[in-house]
Amino acid sequence: MRSIWNGAISFGLVSIPIKLMNATESHSISFRQIHLDDGGRIRYRKVCELEDTEVESSEIGKAYEEADGTLIPITDEDLAALPLPTARTIEIVAFVPADRIDPLQMDTAYYLSANGVPATKPYVLLREALKRSKKVAVAKFALRGRERLGMLRVVDDVIAMHGLLWPDEIRATDDVAPDDGVTVRDKELDLADALMDTLGGVDLDTLHDDYREAVEELITAKAEGHEAPAAPAEKDGGKVLDLMAALEKSVSAAKQSRGADGEGDGDAEVHPLPAGRSGSRRSARTAPKEVGGKKSTSTAKKTTAKKTAAKTAAKTATKKIPARKSTTKTTSKTAAKTSTGSSAKSSGSSTGSRTAAKKTAAAKKTSAKKTTAARKKASA
Repeated sequence: MRSIWNGAISFGLVSIPIKLMNATESHSISFRQIHLDDGGRIRYRKVCELEDTEVESSEIGKAYEEADGTLIPITDEDLAALPLPTARTIEIVAFVPADRIDPLQMDTAYYLSANGVPATKPYVLLREALKRSKKVAVAKFALRGRERLGMLRVVDDVIAMHGLLWPDEIRATDDVAPDDGVTVRDKELDLADALMDTLGGVDLDTLHDDYREAVEELITAKAEGHEAPAAPAEKDGGKVLDLMAALEKSVSAAKQSRGADGEGDGDAEVHPLPAGRSGSRRSARTAPKEVGGKKSTSTAKKTTAKKTAAKTAAKTATKKIPARKSTTKTTSKTAAKTSTGSSAKSSGSSTGSRTAAKKTAAAKKTSAKKTTAARKKASA
């Protein structure tokens, strides 16, 4: 790495000679401007407006333009003569916890390297002190003609410095925040948490620039005379009208992409059957009527006694009165059918049992009357 600035870290009375190097590099692909008619490159030339002639870099200086357009020349000697203590020094002004630094302030990152053997010992001292304290150093330094704010921290075994924006360079968020009237339900937050948990973490080293790779493939294809790669089909995003539905679909899609089938990931939910389902109607019919256990038992006993009496009466009438045999058999069969029907219905519902019991009682009364009439006739 090439050094872009030489100076020293001022750490109290300790001075650490260092070299400043860029910690990052851009891999973005740059393009040249060309003339579409003949493919010639388009270049920018620096021209003096008064003379309308091109000038060299050695003939170009600095000036400050006022509101009325007046230009005030400023030379490098003027800037160098300013009382700037940080001109060649990274002056540490405080040590603070890392979370005190707003990430919005972070700018370009640099590596600081010890400049020479004598700088090694104080460099390692500052590095280890930052490690043990778990703090970062806030410093001032001058670079490219202006004073800047910086944050020193340890990366591996190297002291790195992040350029920081001054606090008054950070814009307020008042005009950006959404309206306060919007509320978020707990269930929506639960789904958002589930989506976050499903997506999980990521190894940042595995992330790469897909667009840059696509541009490189395009350039390679054009250089070899091949057709440009076809663009992938766009996903149908659609409009999100239901936030809950969108969250649920996102969680499901995330689980599928992670190879999870979703079983056992959460507590099962029990949903009651709607009132119109057949299972509910069956439950309603078979449920006993809450009228007291004793009353239900006595009613069942009475019904059983009536059925027994009806059968006994029918048999007696059949034996004693041969002339009315067919009538008695018919009555007996009717009573038996009624009894059988009531038994079938009673297994399905309590209402059918009560109806069958009434019919059995009526049949018993009819048989008794006919038996009495037959006896009177025989006696006569």
